[in-house]
Amino acid sequence: MAGVRGGNLYSRAGGSRTQSNMKLLVTLEQDETGMIVAECPAIPGCVSQGKTEEEALVNIREAIAGCLEARAAHGMPLTVAVREVDVPV
Repeated sequence: MAGVRGGNLYSRAGGSRTQSNMKLLVTLEQDETGMIVAECPAIPGCVSQGKTEEEALVNIREAIAGCLEARAAHGMPLTVAVREVDVPV
């Protein structure tokens, strides 16, 4: 059985629990009020903010944990595909 707890993936095998961390990209952008908005593109709708970059990162980690738990509880894939593409500018 696998699931998410506190933003960490875990699985139960033979009664023991193993845990691993996910590494996810987040974007940081200052909005018109000066707040730093953090978003995790791999989890649709997973957005948070903070007065500083550090606060925004703490808050997005918490938001990611909650989003992962909700997606797991509803049987949804934990993340969606995110790809990097080249675009001429």
